Amino acid sequence: MAELCCTVENCAYNNECLCCKGDINVGGTQAHREDDTCCESFLQRRGDSFRNATEHPSHAIDIDCEAANCVYNEHYKCMAEHVDIRGCGACDCRETACGTFQEN
Repeated sequence: MAELCCTVENCAYNNECLCCKGDINVGGTQAHREDDTCCESFLQRRGDSFRNATEHPSHAIDIDCEAANCVYNEHYKCMAEHVDIRGCGACDCRETACGTFQEN
C-alpha cells in the first residue's frame, strides 16, 4: 500500500487530499512521462452532491497500475511508498496524472 496524496480537488473521492475510494487504478500503458499517466478512478464532483460511498479518507491505498514503464510498477501494482496524484481543475481522468511516475 502506498501513502497517497491527491491534489485533484474536484474528484468525488478526494477528502482533504486523501482518497475515500479504497483503491485506485493508474492508467498509462505506453507512458514515458508523468503526463502520459492518469487516475482512471477519477470521478468528477458535481456541486455539493454526496461525495462518495465511504466518506472515510485513507492515508494508505492499494494502487493498480498499468504504467508498465514505471520503476515502481511490479506486476501491475504500484510499489512506491508515496504517490502523488495531480490534476488541478480536472474534469476528466485524462486531465489527471501520477506525479510519482518515473520511467525505467
